[in-house]
Amino acid sequence: MKVAVLGGGSFGTAIANMLAENDQQAVLWLRDAARAAGMAASRENSVYLPGYRLDDSLDISSDLAASLRGASVVFVSVPSKSFRSVVQQVRPLLEPDAIIVSTAKGIETGPDQQGFWLMSDVLQQELPEHRLAVLSGPNLAGEIAQRQLSGTVVASADPDVCVLLQGLLRSGYFRVYSNSDVYGVELGGVLKNCYAIACGMAAALGLGYNTISLLMTRSLAEMGRFAAKLGADPLTFIGLAGVGDLIVTCTSPQSRNYRIGYALGQGKTLEQAVAEIGQVAEGINTISVVKRKADELGVYMPLVSALNDIIFNGRSIVEASAALMGGDSNSDVEYRANLLPAEGGR
Repeated sequence: MKVAVLGGGSFGTAIANMLAENDQQAVLWLRDAARAAGMAASRENSVYLPGYRLDDSLDISSDLAASLRGASVVFVSVPSKSFRSVVQQVRPLLEPDAIIVSTAKGIETGPDQQGFWLMSDVLQQELPEHRLAVLSGPNLAGEIAQRQLSGTVVASADPDVCVLLQGLLRSGYFRVYSNSDVYGVELGGVLKNCYAIACGMAAALGLGYNTISLLMTRSLAEMGRFAAKLGADPLTFIGLAGVGDLIVTCTSPQSRNYRIGYALGQGKTLEQAVAEIGQVAEGINTISVVKRKADELGVYMPLVSALNDIIFNGRSIVEASAALMGGDSNSDVEYRANLLPAEGGR
């Protein structure tokens, strides 16, 4: 089966290489012709995944039409800010029955900054005639490239699509689970980026494991509360796409959002932190977008509000922390087995 992966970042490269190792006809598309030619010659993504040799059978190309010709499955692994434009370029070149899979974790707001569209929304708007899926989970590209044991979640309204993708990606070191809750799985991948910034700040300040566990647990409560308001299943967040992704993003120095938070916790400005990381950290933009949406929906998200104040309104971390700890105490468990909010929970 021919499978195209669009985007030469770390995760796109890791997915494309895994497909090639699984004996699929895999092609990795990059916009930059010089980079594509260099990767094809060196068999290495020296920019985003240095030190790992790419499978000899992986085709690396900057020719979009050729990459998509005959492709039964197309993974879109580009940053959210360029996601729609790439999908629009792809639309006339796709095979009629091609399955489209998003691996991007972000929110599009539109030119007026007032919209709230996940990448699955963008795919439905631009490619309504195609079968769609999202892929999300605790998936650090470097560890996948090292063939460390990992798991992910594929979500689609079509169970046959889930089965197909599980077969394409599954290997001795990569396990793929399925879920029909597309929006919940995708929100898990989006929201956890905010909280990874908070955990990075805490680590930089020398706070201990008690603090990190408190942050992560209350983050999970906020994620489920927000997602449920948008129609997702809050139980999705006890799986790999929720708590699994939250754990890895909030604790690993490989996480760009964690590193941004760490730099901010050291007293660096946002501009200095972003320059130091040198890669896109989706969590920064996500914080302000989620804060606006939560206010619009009346969803209680104190951690997101505190992060928004620290990053965009100049509030000190110490002041924000004191306000959080001085707030009203709520019920611990957000949702019971019947999925109704626990008494006293907000």
